[in-house]
Amino acid sequence: MSSERRPAGVGNLIRGAVAGGIATWVMDLTTTGMLQGQSPEVNHREEQARPNGKGAVTNLVDRLQAAFDVQLDDAARSAVETGIHFGLGIVPGAIYALLRDRVPLLGAGRGMLYGVLLWAVNDEILNTRLGLAGEFGAYPAETHGRGLVGHLVLGVGTDAAVTALGG
Repeated sequence: MSSERRPAGVGNLIRGAVAGGIATWVMDLTTTGMLQGQSPEVNHREEQARPNGKGAVTNLVDRLQAAFDVQLDDAARSAVETGIHFGLGIVPGAIYALLRDRVPLLGAGRGMLYGVLLWAVNDEILNTRLGLAGEFGAYPAETHGRGLVGHLVLGVGTDAAVTALGG
């Protein structure tokens, strides 16, 4: 199908998916650096707050394995966890690229509002409600701050990459 006949939204979806993947990688670099700078006390409090002592994606994969009665070996499990993690940046990135010019407030701050929305909805609400993460107050403030900074990086990175890719 030639580009003249393809719906305009398809290109934006692809740009957004690629941008979301890139921005997820940059977010990971940022939050890993911040995590390495945390005190052992904060790390311990964060670990204690996590259901089953595990992060949200790991808990989700545990739940999926149980629901579908499958057991993944370590390599497959790692690939699934990585896929889910990056998917949580790729899918919203595609949607963001499709909507940022149609929903004016969404692109506010060159992706900052988008990043804050992802942090609030995913990290602070859904993960807790789904039992994939502990209650808000169980985590130290540093955990919430690291998540917010990471998602700001994700939002700005997604916006910048979409623009760089021609969106």
